[in-house]
Amino acid sequence: MKAKIIAVMPAYNAEKTLEKTVRDIPPGSVDEIILVDDASRDGTVALARRLGLTTLTHEKNTGYGGNQKTCYREALKRGADIVVMIHPDYQYDARLTPYLTGLIASGVCDVVCGNRIRTRVEALQGGMPLYKYFCNRGLTLLENLITGQNLGEWHSGLRAYSRRVLETIPWERNSDDFVFDQQFLIQAASCGMRLGDIPVAARYFSEASSINFRRSVVYGLSTLALLAQFLLQRLGLARFALLTAKRN
Repeated sequence: MKAKIIAVMPAYNAEKTLEKTVRDIPPGSVDEIILVDDASRDGTVALARRLGLTTLTHEKNTGYGGNQKTCYREALKRGADIVVMIHPDYQYDARLTPYLTGLIASGVCDVVCGNRIRTRVEALQGGMPLYKYFCNRGLTLLENLITGQNLGEWHSGLRAYSRRVLETIPWERNSDDFVFDQQFLIQAASCGMRLGDIPVAARYFSEASSINFRRSVVYGLSTLALLAQFLLQRLGLARFALLTAKRN
């Protein structure tokens, strides 16, 4: 039986890039596209509806993590077997959708991420700020070392998950801010999910979403704190609900 694949798009002021992103998704690679608008101030919602997307709206801005929570709840409710998150700001190459989902459908991985750091030159030429590149490399090295994984990058926003992942890890407890993504991957590692990645080009430009330096520092410190919790739990010195599989 063919897996039902749903693409989710956590959107905020994505009117300028949404249509390009949707057009890049290979025809037939997903069964439905759900866009959740986080109280945008532009025409994102109207455009999403013209494009025929399943469109949900937040009356108030809930944050990047809060938006994803709505995305995943709705995808599960609609019977998704595989969920692929695609940012509607055109920062990631949506043409890779069938490769991400294919690794899950074939049973090779439970989680697949896009890796923007195939080479240093490629990442920097794609517009990744130098400080973000070095922070990305440092945190990725540490995350791999502590969790026992071997991802090329832990900080990509292009991801695909199996339904089992979304039904197992306690993502509802996560932050509503940008650190949601790190919590999700570390939770997946903690719960024994199989993580993998594929190369994807880095795209930084004015319309693409990106957090500023201050929020990047908060994001990095929050990630380090979670890694400390992961290590304590792995050593049997403490137990954290955030890193423990849900009881179904």
